[in-house]
Amino acid sequence: MPEAMIEAVGLTKYYGEFAAIDDVSFRIDSGEVVAFLGPNGAGKSTSMKLLTGYLAVTKGTAKIAGHDMATDRIAGAKKLGYLPENGPLYPDMTPRTLLRFFGEARGMSSRYLKERIATVVELCSLQSVYGKPIGKLSKGYRQRVGMAQAMLHEPEVLILDEPTAGLDPNQIHGVREMLRHIGKEKTILLSTHILQEVEAVASKVLFIDEGRLVFNGTIAEFKKKDTDIEARFRELTKAI
Repeated sequence: MPEAMIEAVGLTKYYGEFAAIDDVSFRIDSGEVVAFLGPNGAGKSTSMKLLTGYLAVTKGTAKIAGHDMATDRIAGAKKLGYLPENGPLYPDMTPRTLLRFFGEARGMSSRYLKERIATVVELCSLQSVYGKPIGKLSKGYRQRVGMAQAMLHEPEVLILDEPTAGLDPNQIHGVREMLRHIGKEKTILLSTHILQEVEAVASKVLFIDEGRLVFNGTIAEFKKKDTDIEARFRELTKAI
């Protein structure tokens, strides 16, 4: 049986009396690329922050590669690469200095870090901006820098929150191609509002609405017979 690389069991997050996430359960197995869909405010980003251990759960369990992110977060983080929406980058740093900084913070040896920087710079096509201040880069290149940082330590799991938000069509195409390539070796959970992206890169869909998981299945099951993906989105959010 495939190994569960991302697992949520009864995941719940309260802010006062408001349930941002309510009893969400799913598993993503090794090698799967899964799209996390839902309307604005549905709970996608909160769910991802709970999975990464960035937020503490109110109830339930979040696991990365078998590690409980509440009690064994450091071990889980070694297996995880996380790109939050509008991920924080240091604008005065260059991709070179930022990647070196994160690698040293992770305790990577000089030789291994040098090899990994070369690998992610090529994978994310950062050669032309490698020495330029991040604050001077386009949003597309900043997203690529964030992706390179997330993959620097060779994580088995990637959690990506809106990796193509705000990008132009050429930049979106580039990120999609990169995700297709990475998805051959990694387990990926990505949230997106671009429905065409789902069919382009993912094999399965999780759909959340008002903090509850309302669908978990394949792309074909999500679309249903003779239903396009946008119509299915509206159906699941009762916005017909």
